[in-house]
Amino acid sequence: MERANERGRQPWPAAGSAPARGTPGAAVRRRRDGGCPRGPALRAPAGPAARRGGAAGPGAERRPGVPAVPGALRGSGGRAALSVTMSGSGARGAAAEREEFLAFFPQIVRDLTEGGLRHPEVGDAVARLKEVLEYNAPGGKCNRGLTVLAAFHELAAPEQRDPESLRCALAVGWCIELFQAFFLVADDIMDASLTRRGQLCWYKKEGIGLDAINDAFLLESSVYRLLKKYCGERPYYLHLLELFLHTGYQTELGQTLDLITAPVSQVDLNRFSEQRYKAIVKYKTAFYSFYLPVAAAMYMTGIDSKEEHDNAKAILLEMGEFFQIQDDYLDCYGDPELTGKVGTDIQDNKCSWLVVECLRRVTPDQRQILEENYGCKEPEKVAKVKELYDTLGMRAAFQEYEEKSYQRLQELIEKHANRLPREIFLGLARKIYKRQK
Repeated sequence: MERANERGRQPWPAAGSAPARGTPGAAVRRRRDGGCPRGPALRAPAGPAARRGGAAGPGAERRPGVPAVPGALRGSGGRAALSVTMSGSGARGAAAEREEFLAFFPQIVRDLTEGGLRHPEVGDAVARLKEVLEYNAPGGKCNRGLTVLAAFHELAAPEQRDPESLRCALAVGWCIELFQAFFLVADDIMDASLTRRGQLCWYKKEGIGLDAINDAFLLESSVYRLLKKYCGERPYYLHLLELFLHTGYQTELGQTLDLITAPVSQVDLNRFSEQRYKAIVKYKTAFYSFYLPVAAAMYMTGIDSKEEHDNAKAILLEMGEFFQIQDDYLDCYGDPELTGKVGTDIQDNKCSWLVVECLRRVTPDQRQILEENYGCKEPEKVAKVKELYDTLGMRAAFQEYEEKSYQRLQELIEKHANRLPREIFLGLARKIYKRQK
């Protein structure tokens, strides 16, 4: 969708500031001149964000109703001190980046609940929302939210990195984490999962049950309340609103494909084609987990041209498929102490990468074993499926896939990250390569 900035790369000035003197495109070109080597190795220069200033634009004052950034995020002399680097090799690193992001969560909870807790009519409901937020939003890796911050720093011109714009980036990052929590609460109910992020699934807690369905709706509506509060007066607000709405629809289409491909108690291995699997992964995972965070940062820095979003999408959707295949592998072979959940794809009759690959390799007799045992809850039947996976060498098959896919991601970054800084994509690829959780 094109807006008033017809060239698609005009920077949005900070609220109350003078018009920006540079452009994100120029900033990107400057970074690329001294940027990452173009060869296949995924290496980036140390701490590009640490070399940048980040002074607030003249006259950039905090709008009423937008909270001040936490102390850890403020610098002296009006300089924004939130330094986020994709490589983690900058002055502050990944641990500090995560700490800064988590430090903003209590403010998010206050934004969503403080005004309603004492309301005579809905105070009890708002108290429930607070409980839902505090149980379901934190506790994960926060990769999606942190990606918003990292991409924002890579894309923003110095005059766009004023404290208020950084608060907006923090809030949008948490919007995606709440989006994730909304999907997970609902997904756990549909999959009858037991644990999530090392604790009981929300619906499994005593006294919750299927009331968690409404709690998921509360999480979703919270996303749009935050977007309005932090970005409602920004020129990119409509872009973000449409991005979240469309991504939500795409994700729900993916979930629908997942459910109708593998209905409970109706095992039909003929449904498990590679084409269907790729469609499920693309819509259920890749759009919201990889494209959404980067696209949000692009819009926030004035990058709204279709060409550049298409280039980002070409890389990020492939990365999302890579991520989901890892997830499918870890569901069966991962350590629950690390993953924080007990895998149930076999019991749930899921169209996972492992079963799709298995079907490509089986003999007729081995397929019969799958037919008789896949999608069953009995531990001995689950064990037979895992034994068949081992017989067919699925561990080695995954390791081969992971190496080839990582190489393909490098090639896609080389091809499509021409005007966008490679560091955004390189950092994401490094973060998920050979992950164990």
